[in-house]
Amino acid sequence: QVQLVESGGGLVQAGGSLRLSCAASGRTVSMHTMGWFRQAPGKEREFVAASSWSGGTIHYADSVKGRFTFSRDNAKNTVYLQMNSLKPEDTAVYYCAARPGSSPYGTYDYWGQGTQVTVSS
Repeated sequence: QVQLVESGGGLVQAGGSLRLSCAASGRTVSMHTMGWFRQAPGKEREFVAASSWSGGTIHYADSVKGRFTFSRDNAKNTVYLQMNSLKPEDTAVYYCAARPGSSPYGTYDYWGQGTQVTVSS
């Protein structure tokens, strides 16, 4: 079992920055890939970024490449999403998620409660 708690959302003007955090707990956290997803009003949830705890490639959605950065602090069991050059279309509820193994693809079994990010124009 993995528990996830996000924080760091808020209201920001276009062009601004926010950093989201996701604190993970559970005995098998180190065996999970961690991902960020988002869901805008009236839209389906979409993938944003993901990486395994063991390192390796960080995967990004094309819409955020060059603007968002995924990072992790293994000692704190925390992952981050640094979001720069934010656009109004980045407005969404952002979720942290975890899935067993090292692949970012497939079903994510554990989800946080979500944190709202609102970008004003």
